[in-house]
Amino acid sequence: MSVAAPPTPTPGPAPTPATTRMPPEAGPPADHAGRVAGAVGALMLLAFVFVAAFGPHLARFRSTELAGPSLSKPRGRFLLGTNTLGQDIFSQLILGTRASLVIALLAGAGTVVLGGIVGVAAGWFPGWPNAVLMRVTDVVLVVPKLPLLLLVGALTGGSVIGLALVISLLFWPTAARILRSQVLTLRTRAHVRAATGFGAGTWHQLRRHILPDLALLSVAEFIPAAGRAVALQAGLAFLGVGDPTQPSWGAMIRDAIAFKALFITPAWKWWLVPPVLALVGLVVGITLLGTATERRLSPRLARHHR
Repeated sequence: MSVAAPPTPTPGPAPTPATTRMPPEAGPPADHAGRVAGAVGALMLLAFVFVAAFGPHLARFRSTELAGPSLSKPRGRFLLGTNTLGQDIFSQLILGTRASLVIALLAGAGTVVLGGIVGVAAGWFPGWPNAVLMRVTDVVLVVPKLPLLLLVGALTGGSVIGLALVISLLFWPTAARILRSQVLTLRTRAHVRAATGFGAGTWHQLRRHILPDLALLSVAEFIPAAGRAVALQAGLAFLGVGDPTQPSWGAMIRDAIAFKALFITPAWKWWLVPPVLALVGLVVGITLLGTATERRLSPRLARHHR
């Protein structure tokens, strides 16, 4: 006699695994370090802006004024001593801050404006305008910068505006290439092609769809251009290109180094070290702020590409 097999149980629905809520992850340490570096750079830059704005009130003497005996040590009313002519080094240091910041602002803005005009025109107008503008950009890129800076700086008397103009005319190609690449990307976006299909004019599309999206990238280009201008202005002043009646950190460094080469005394320490530290501090502050700004804008630029 056969025995019937037991019925096969029908499998029920698989149990749903319990969902475990994971704690939110903290941001990467690099992001935190970038924010800290940006804050430090911003504070350093604000300190220099404060000194430049209130420099005439902080300086006890004019930059060319014979304030006391030559080569006085740092003490009393001479916080950083005096140079060989008896000029107060602290006053020269304070008053030289304004020239560095002004040329950083003018040259950085000029570089971005010139590069933006060429980059937008080359990216928006294909064909011969793009080819001509890019060939001009290539020519300016290979032009030797230092001889022209020395020549034009000497012809303009080393004025801040003249130096800012020549720096802008020589260093715009990098910004032009970057902004042109962004414009070429923006042209392929759906709303820009739709506006073109509906017959929107060039100026309307540039004003509504292109230029607003270039603002973030322009800021990221402005900051390193400003830092480069500060270093170039100091370098030109070190080489003797500049207005001798205007205080400059580069000229202070040049005079201090020349004095050290002629007279082996401790005076070069309080004469050379302060302008070097001021120049390094300003460039480092701008660089830290620029790096943090670039990191912060990178995700936004990536979203703009989508």
